[in-house]
Amino acid sequence: MTELPDPPSADPDLVATVREVIADESPGRWDRLAGLGLTRLTAPEAEGGSGAGWREAAVVVGELAAQGKALPVGEHDLLAGWLLRSAGLPGDDRRRTAAILRDGTAAEVPFAAESERVVCLWQDGPVWRVADVPADSLTITSGENLAGEPRDTVTVADEVAGAPVGPAVAGQFELRAALLRAIQVVGALEAACALAIEHVTTRKQFGRPLAKFQAVQHLLADLAAEATLARAAVDAAVDTAAAADSPDEFAVAVARSCAGHAASVVVRHAHQLHGAIGTAQEHFLHRLTLPVLAWRAEYGTTEQWDARVAATASAAGPDGLWGLVTGT
Repeated sequence: MTELPDPPSADPDLVATVREVIADESPGRWDRLAGLGLTRLTAPEAEGGSGAGWREAAVVVGELAAQGKALPVGEHDLLAGWLLRSAGLPGDDRRRTAAILRDGTAAEVPFAAESERVVCLWQDGPVWRVADVPADSLTITSGENLAGEPRDTVTVADEVAGAPVGPAVAGQFELRAALLRAIQVVGALEAACALAIEHVTTRKQFGRPLAKFQAVQHLLADLAAEATLARAAVDAAVDTAAAADSPDEFAVAVARSCAGHAASVVVRHAHQLHGAIGTAQEHFLHRLTLPVLAWRAEYGTTEQWDARVAATASAAGPDGLWGLVTGT
């Protein structure tokens, strides 16, 4: 795996720590992350967390994506942990994921079969409720997404008593989950760009590196530009979420739109630049590109997020559009 650049504005010590843990292939990576407080970064220190925020969580989630490691840190911390705190329920280091139930069932729940508990959110008449449910009391049917990551169907057999939460929680959950996927997409896209650059600068054809050919340079410029645009949009959404302690709908919609469109260009160009070797099972590239294609369709498709960008901008009107775009 090629060396990756540090994420913008990231704490170098945090980046180095995360990369060291991720690089260790021995069993127990989750326990090591938990021992360092990296699986509950955003939980308050009084509750056993690290008291950090979205920026720090984005570093961990993005690094895992860039290194092709499928661990549900974001689901455990940013989704399940947040739901528990929203409902006034206690949390701990037991591995969790989160699901929105509809008629007692939730489809495509990340890592449900590998979790100890599933934090469930559902609508109960005019209110929403949250419950921290042991996984062994649920009916879980294993499934997977395009990248082979667990996406399971969860069914609640018996009626569960849940704690009531405010009506805004469901909408905030959607935005948090969507931003989580955007962070993962951009982390993997940047890693794919780094792989492509390394390949074309070291691989030679007709006596010179591939990077010397104009057509290759055009492809590199396209994928780098798209990945940079996606990074800027995602960072802006993360910064907004960190400042307000909750994601902003327009910022998340822009991030998901930019990341979704960038995925098409970067995945296509990265594989084209690698040629046949990039399609080999043994090559690392597919461990980045397949998750990207899966993640951009989770918690809303690119088309749906495009529509939300347009709808929000239209609702702002001529007088409010500048403030919406600039955040002023």
